[in-house]
Amino acid sequence: MARMPSAERRKQLTEAAIRAMARDGVARTTTRSIAAEAGVSLSVFHYCFDSKQALVESVITTLTDHSVTVVKQALRPRATLVETVRAGFQAYWDHVRAHPDEHMLTYELTQYALREPGFEHLARRQYEVYGDAYAELIGGLRDRMDLQLRVPVPALARYLAAMTDGLTLNYLVLGDESSWTDIVDTVTAHVAGLVQDDAEG
Repeated sequence: MARMPSAERRKQLTEAAIRAMARDGVARTTTRSIAAEAGVSLSVFHYCFDSKQALVESVITTLTDHSVTVVKQALRPRATLVETVRAGFQAYWDHVRAHPDEHMLTYELTQYALREPGFEHLARRQYEVYGDAYAELIGGLRDRMDLQLRVPVPALARYLAAMTDGLTLNYLVLGDESSWTDIVDTVTAHVAGLVQDDAEG
């Protein structure tokens, strides 16, 4: 087997864990099954991750990165603030529709971490990662568009994390795509109302 840098191997194993967990469930996914999914020996897994906790945290961070990356690419300044915000939400929604199993896995990871002794802090870390990701997106957009926020960045970030969390779960349960456009338009208008540009100041 060709040698691979440790960081690259960790990424390979994390992506394999996501596939295995999405397919088999978090509780039923073992280190052995993850190694098999990645096509590596169990010793390679233990070289990269010293515990299942470390793996779960890597999975949580990577899943967040998957959706944040597509939003970040879409969230570039457009003609109006509403169009800019709408593009970001649309990119996230498209990712949910394209990868429902990944988003379902995030909820399973939360429940697993809350119920598994010694893993409780990972559920908290999961939602801290969400907040941090939104804060980064908000801060970047604010700087590029010279915006003033009506609420502090941490508060807006936590609000967006809670809102998209609820909307995503709602879609995964109900599967009602027809109502999503109206919902996103409503949320976009609300979020845009929490921001003002210098002209309004």
